[in-house]
Amino acid sequence: MLKGFKDFIVRGNVIDLAVAVVIGAAFGAVVTSLVNDILNPVIAGVFRVPDLSHFATWTIYDGGTPGDAADDAIVSFGSLLNVIINFLLVAAAIYFAIVMPLNKLAERTKKDEPAPDEAVSPTEIELLTQIRDSLATKD
Repeated sequence: MLKGFKDFIVRGNVIDLAVAVVIGAAFGAVVTSLVNDILNPVIAGVFRVPDLSHFATWTIYDGGTPGDAADDAIVSFGSLLNVIINFLLVAAAIYFAIVMPLNKLAERTKKDEPAPDEAVSPTEIELLTQIRDSLATKD
């Protein structure tokens, strides 16, 4: 039982996955900083609002003490819009900063590689001729 576990842990796939998770978490901080410190301020400057969290917000009074915000339910479509915009900005940042340049690099390296020699496959008639000849020599 322990040997199987040891084989599982030492297998390259598990270690590669662990490294990918750690690198992904560290890279997530970089992308979050890019969105929060560069892209969101640009959007705030264009629309003259820091974020949309207070847009289309309704407070539903629940019958408790008037003015006690802890008892009120808040419906906020602006907060949802804010999260959706942040998601789209993160996705765009990852695409334009990572995916697109790596795809271009892969295209260039693929273009520089010589084309693999394609094996010439025999036609159907050639195959039938070979089969006939091999059967004729067996007799």
